[in-house]
Amino acid sequence: MSDAHATSPTREAPLEALREPLLEARELVKEFPLDRRRSVHAVSNVSLAVYAGETLAVVGESGCGKSTLGRMLIGALPPTSGELRFRGTTISGLKERDFAPYRRQLQLVFQDPYASLDPRMKVRDLIAEPLVTHRVCATKDETTQRVLELMSAVGIPQDYLNRYPHQFSGGQRQRIGIARALALDPALIVCDEPVSALDVSVQNQILNLLNELQDARGLTYLFISHDLSVVRHISDRVCVMFLGKVMELGPTEEVFDAPRHPYTRFLLDAVQPPDPHRRGEELRLLEGEPPSPVDPPSGCVFRTRCPYATERCATEEPVLRAAGASEVACHRADA
Repeated sequence: MSDAHATSPTREAPLEALREPLLEARELVKEFPLDRRRSVHAVSNVSLAVYAGETLAVVGESGCGKSTLGRMLIGALPPTSGELRFRGTTISGLKERDFAPYRRQLQLVFQDPYASLDPRMKVRDLIAEPLVTHRVCATKDETTQRVLELMSAVGIPQDYLNRYPHQFSGGQRQRIGIARALALDPALIVCDEPVSALDVSVQNQILNLLNELQDARGLTYLFISHDLSVVRHISDRVCVMFLGKVMELGPTEEVFDAPRHPYTRFLLDAVQPPDPHRRGEELRLLEGEPPSPVDPPSGCVFRTRCPYATERCATEEPVLRAAGASEVACHRADA
């Protein structure tokens, strides 16, 4: 990632909006059965709130459960247990017919702009698909006009209306995906690694577009990424996950400048080490295989790789506790 991302100022959080959650998860669990006795523990007892107008980033290594969490939050995956509330109304467990109005409010931008667009469909049909499915427009002409407006909003020339996905660059395809997500005027968009498949220069363009659309339309983002320089550039708050659990959650500036969980500190040091002596200590202890999501460690799931683990960490699972403006799930924060 370019230095521009690392040095960009943190966006000012919309404090006036940080009152009632737009979307709230309460003890969400997602398990994928392997056989009668074993399951993959993808997400374990995750509770968090997303506020109107903000960008909440979810970060962590591959396999930590961040994409699974994102899909649960928009109803694309049913939780094994737990509750999901949108604007104060419980929406988890609803039948498809009852969930349809909420689906319009919760949209997804996929990671891979090459795989997320049907190569047999023209741009006009790709962007119009949600409009047609939800019967938003009364006529074909109205649908076409709406598609043209969306293309303009994301920077796709309107005379490309009848082109196919293979005729576009990766960045242009991602713009098409964003236009499709905007079609139903959603309140929240889950952006699942939306720039990871793009060149660095194009990443900047897409991030700037997302910021501009958020300001113009009052959008709320859940931004999933493993790239911390991107996260610092775009997010108001950061949720750090490890093996399906939340390790730390707080304002972007505080999490980056004063990380309170050893895992968060390791992730940041791996990008831009602030202290070579501390970096060496933690990197040595993080060698080896990560724990299995099929058989996670007892107590704290990070303890087998943590340089500060104690006997208490093996027997007692830490819960998220207030620590400054953040929350952290670590027994060291109790001291």
